[in-house]
Amino acid sequence: MLTDYHVHLRPDGPENTAADYLNAANAERYRELAAERGITELGVSEHVYRFEQALSVWQHPFWRANARDDLDEYCELVREQTDLKLGIEADFIPGAEDRTASLLERRDFDYVIGSVHFIAQRALDMDEFTIWDGSRSAEEIWRRYFETLAQAARSGLFDILAHPDLVKVWGRDRPTPDGDLRRFYEIAVEAIAESGIAVEVSTAGLRKRAREIYPAPAFLEMCLEAGAPVALSSDAHVPEDIGAGYDQALALLARLGVAELCVFSSRERRLEPIGASVA
Repeated sequence: MLTDYHVHLRPDGPENTAADYLNAANAERYRELAAERGITELGVSEHVYRFEQALSVWQHPFWRANARDDLDEYCELVREQTDLKLGIEADFIPGAEDRTASLLERRDFDYVIGSVHFIAQRALDMDEFTIWDGSRSAEEIWRRYFETLAQAARSGLFDILAHPDLVKVWGRDRPTPDGDLRRFYEIAVEAIAESGIAVEVSTAGLRKRAREIYPAPAFLEMCLEAGAPVALSSDAHVPEDIGAGYDQALALLARLGVAELCVFSSRERRLEPIGASVA
């Protein structure tokens, strides 16, 4: 079995509206390409900040600019008009754990993907609100990112930890701390082990300036040694990216001895053997 759970039906940006992308016809395009590529377990996980209800969690200006749609209408679409698993990508906001839990628990998601895109008010992976403004060292940014990732894992809010070294997204265009990066990974691995959360192996980094799968091989190996299960995803925002880069991801997993992937239903996890190849 192959999975792709971290999938968005629309590209980023408020100009890409629910009316244009959150519909059964668009979902079917994703389903068709997934089938062609040997992916039998397909789910969608729109960004929580695209929905008005998310403003009960956080009032960041980026969220206010993007929160246009109704979360329950999205859930109804997926449940009633598609055969896809229903997920959500929810940012971890320190201090907002109770508000996040309230939002999530009111909906019948199959899984919740937790991600860290912001350190306090500053963004890791976009120029607007960027944390990479020269006021902080790479050492501080990486340390704070992995500390926040550890908080996300321990929060109990999430089933899957998304792109777990997103801090590297810019590749050589942003500074990287000197020395062995495992000192940062260790901060998160302890929390991952304690929580039992699944770690996402995401091919999205291959399409970013990082040009590397998330997480880095050394980080993934540490997670596996700590007993973390793996969820495989592409973080597609267009149908053509479904399963993109899976040949490299499957080769990495095979090299590290991973033979099973996480499968979710109603926020219950089971493991299934990897058994298909992407065409």
